Amino acid sequence: MSRVLVLNGVNLGRLGARQPDVYGVVTFAELAELCRRTGAQLGLEVEVRQTDDEPELIGWLHAAADARTPVVLNPAAWSHYSYALRDACALLTAPLVEVHISNIHAREEFRRHSVISAVATGVVAGLGVDGYVLALRHLAQRLSSPA
Repeated sequence: MSRVLVLNGVNLGRLGARQPDVYGVVTFAELAELCRRTGAQLGLEVEVRQTDDEPELIGWLHAAADARTPVVLNPAAWSHYSYALRDACALLTAPLVEVHISNIHAREEFRRHSVISAVATGVVAGLGVDGYVLALRHLAQRLSSPA
């Protein structure tokens, strides 16, 4: 069974309570369970984490790079300005799928660009928590296909 990390950045632990008109009513606990359940159905061992501490997230990415672990990442607000996070993502040797619950391209001007996207294998934005499901399906397909 292939291992996949689903990493979530700042404020995502507040899902369900934070701007439900933008981010929906699914709580972080429900999102984590959705990811684990989806992973199990796809033959993936999924570990879901969230932090409001940027250095902690960077440390997780370094460990994923060292272990060649695929990552689904919602960098949240750090998407738009964290070059340190972007550089940590660039170290990854396994696939990285960037996920955004909202459509960042239809939001405020400062949210419309992600510094992470250029080093991601793919990007899913604006599909709510279904974006995580799609990212996991993509990774399962990639991991099961011959190189």
